[in-house]
Amino acid sequence: MTRENVPGVDLADRHGNSLAPSPGAPPASAFAVYSGRSLQPNRGTSFNLEWIENVRVNTSAVENRAATMVKRRTVKKDWQIAWLLRAIACMDLTTLSGGDTDERVRRLCAKARQPLQQELVEQLGIAELHLRVAAVCVYHHFIETARRALEGSSIQVAAVSTGFPAGLSPLEERIAEIRRSAEAGADEIDVVITRGRVFGAEWQRLYDEIVAFKDACGKARLKVILGTGDLLTLRNVARASFVAMMAGADFIKTSTGKETVNATLPVGLVMTRAIREYAQETGMAVGFKPAGGLRTAKQSLDWLALMKEELGGSWLEPRLFRFGASGMLADIERQIEYHATGRYSADYRHPIA
Repeated sequence: MTRENVPGVDLADRHGNSLAPSPGAPPASAFAVYSGRSLQPNRGTSFNLEWIENVRVNTSAVENRAATMVKRRTVKKDWQIAWLLRAIACMDLTTLSGGDTDERVRRLCAKARQPLQQELVEQLGIAELHLRVAAVCVYHHFIETARRALEGSSIQVAAVSTGFPAGLSPLEERIAEIRRSAEAGADEIDVVITRGRVFGAEWQRLYDEIVAFKDACGKARLKVILGTGDLLTLRNVARASFVAMMAGADFIKTSTGKETVNATLPVGLVMTRAIREYAQETGMAVGFKPAGGLRTAKQSLDWLALMKEELGGSWLEPRLFRFGASGMLADIERQIEYHATGRYSADYRHPIA
């Protein structure tokens, strides 16, 4: 992905505050570090149409890079288990079904508190890690149920909003929905963009929409779902990523999980490189969340390798990387049990809800 003949981004956020690079070595308390540079949490920038219009993506090169990356990077034995444990710590366990109930949400929260069976924790000797997932994601109706079930833990409560998954309800209703979820105690809000703004190249309107979402979040973190399976081209994915980050997104997320095509490594490569370029230009770090279609432990290793290679160690932490992949947890638990016992177990022994 490249930009051509683009002037430097105006290094001021959308509130007019300076985004000048931090001098000297990054402090230990830095929010994130990339190439030795200390990064701040994203505050958004002023809208830069020229930056967006000049984005280019070499699709064949992206696809080749994604295909070769998974063949070149493997981890085995204890190292593999360490990476799988990191994958668990970066998960958003999610239930977004029409059949959701309070009891189903409570069961999911119990699994979030203890993602591995206690006997496995003891066999691996990892009790001191206090392993938890990063968040539980639910509909607005279940925010209070999740908050009560997770009370006393560090696990975040995330709520989907803005007419999820289509994102086509009136703007005022979507903004009001975000406010209600934030007031109900959601720590994070996952919103859906209007994909039609991308097809019509209505970048200013898309930016204004996401800025309104960010303002409605208050203290809650904003995760912007692009619906990449609907965006048709990798160039559209890259452009939408930049608009979302300029507007103040804390995370950019691939999919709702309801599209025909969800998270793919080529899409992930384009989005992570957009995050990297944005960090280089602005000194601000944006998180990334692949979601939808992720089912296996092997996939978790592929995505973690992508984050490590493209963005570095700061993006292997829950504050900047999440999996939207509840179904993946069962396979990870099976792989860990095989490592501990030498036997594979049946899927039904590892329910998550």
